[in-house]
Amino acid sequence: MKTEDRRTENPVINETGHRTDRRSDLIAAAVGILLVSAAVLVGRSIQDADGSLYVHWPPLLASWSPHTGPGTPAAVAVAAAVIAYGPPLADRIRHRALLPAAWAASLAWVFSLALIDGWGRGIAGRLTTKHEYLQAIDRFQDIGAALRGFDDHILIGSPDNWPTHVAGHPPGATLTFVLLDRIGLGGGSWAGSWCIVVGTSAVPAALIALRALTDERLARRAAPFLVLAPVAVWTGASADAYFAAVAAWSVAFLALAATRSGRLPMAAAFASGLLFGLTCYLSYGLTLIAIVLLAVLVLTRNARPVPLFLAGALVVPVLCALAGYDWWEGYRLLVERYHQGAGGIRPYSYWVWANLACTTIAAGLATVAGLRRAAAGAPGAVSALRSNAAHASQRLILLTLMALLALLAADLSGMSKAETERIWQPFILWLLPTAALLPASTRRGWLTAQAVVALLVNHLLWTEW
Repeated sequence: MKTEDRRTENPVINETGHRTDRRSDLIAAAVGILLVSAAVLVGRSIQDADGSLYVHWPPLLASWSPHTGPGTPAAVAVAAAVIAYGPPLADRIRHRALLPAAWAASLAWVFSLALIDGWGRGIAGRLTTKHEYLQAIDRFQDIGAALRGFDDHILIGSPDNWPTHVAGHPPGATLTFVLLDRIGLGGGSWAGSWCIVVGTSAVPAALIALRALTDERLARRAAPFLVLAPVAVWTGASADAYFAAVAAWSVAFLALAATRSGRLPMAAAFASGLLFGLTCYLSYGLTLIAIVLLAVLVLTRNARPVPLFLAGALVVPVLCALAGYDWWEGYRLLVERYHQGAGGIRPYSYWVWANLACTTIAAGLATVAGLRRAAAGAPGAVSALRSNAAHASQRLILLTLMALLALLAADLSGMSKAETERIWQPFILWLLPTAALLPASTRRGWLTAQAVVALLVNHLLWTEW
C-alpha cells in the first residue's frame, strides 16, 4: 500500500531544479530528435531504394501534405489555453471537477486536431475505407454465424477474406461497430465520434489510477500532459483510441480495488477483469496490458483483487467461446496473414528501432525528458519498493517503466512493424505521466513542445488510418 512521508523532499522532483538535471532533460529531448531524424533519413533511403517499408513518409504511416483546415484555429486556441492555464488550473481545481475538465479539454484537443483535415476526411471517413471495420458490418447480420466462421476469413487466400483491420483483430472490435449500427448509430460519423469520445476518456481513467497509486499532487501535475499529448493526432478518429480507453479503465479499476480507494473495491476488481477480457478481444496485442496490471498489484502489494479480477476476465472469453469463436486459432491465423502482407516484407532491422522513433513523436519530447528522469530514479525506486518505503514519484516511475516494458515487448515481437504511433496508444498513455517528474517551473515550456509536435504533424502530414 502507499507509504508517504510528506515531510521529506521528494528526491525525484526538485521544484527549483538542478541545472545539470535540466540540461540532461534537454539532452534527452535532443537525443529523441536525433532518433526521429535518423528514422526519417534512413527510412527515406530504404523506401526510395526498394519500397519495402510500405510507408510514404517514414517512420510514420503518412504522406507529405501541408495544409490547414477548419480545425486549425481551434487547435491553436486549445493548445494556447492548456499551456497558459492548464498547470495552475490542474493544481487548484477541485478533484471532482478535475476529471471532467481533463476529459473535456482532451475532447477539444482531439476534435480540433481531427478537424484540421475536415469533418469528412478527418472523422467521418476514417473508419469507412476498404481496410476498416465498417466495411464488414453487413456480414454480421447473423452475429452467431459470423463469430463461428470468423477465423475462416482471416487469411488473404481465404474466400471473402476480411478487410485488413477486421482480420487483424478479434471480433470484439468489429462487433462494437455492428452494435452501434444496430442501435441506430451507423456510419462513419458515429463510429469516428464514438472512438474520439470514448478514447479521450482514457485521460480521466489514467488520472484516477495515478491518484490511487501515487498521490493527488502527481496526478494533477500529469493532467495537462495527458491532455496535450501529440498522440492525440491518432486518437481522432482511430479504433485504437477506443481500445486504449478500455484498457485504461481496466487499470484504473484495478488501482481502485488494490488501494481500496473506491467505495466498492471488490466490484472494481471484477470490473477491471471484465474490461481486461474485453481488451483482449479488441486487440490481440493488448494482452500485454497485463504487465501494467501486474505493476498495479506489485506497487500496492495487494493480491486480494485477483480472484474477482480473474472471474471478470473470463466473462468475454467464455461468451465468445460459447458463440463458436476460437481466439487462439484466430491469433495463429493472424500471424500467418501478417506475414502474407506488408508485415512479412517490412524489414525488422529498421522497424525495431524506428518504431521507437514513432513513439517519440506520439509521446512527445516532454515524455522523453520525463523518461530520462524515470530511468535515473529507477534503481532507488526498486530499492524503496523492496523495503515498502516507495514514495509517490517512485511508484510513478515503476508504473511507467512497466508500461515501457510492455511497449518494448510488443516491439521485439516483430508483430508491430510500422503504424505504432497509432497501435501503441494503450501503452503510450502510461508513459505520458512521467512529465510530472519535470520541475514545475518548466511545465509550460514542455507543454509548448508537446503542442508544437502535434500541430506540425497534423498540418504538414496526411496521417493515414
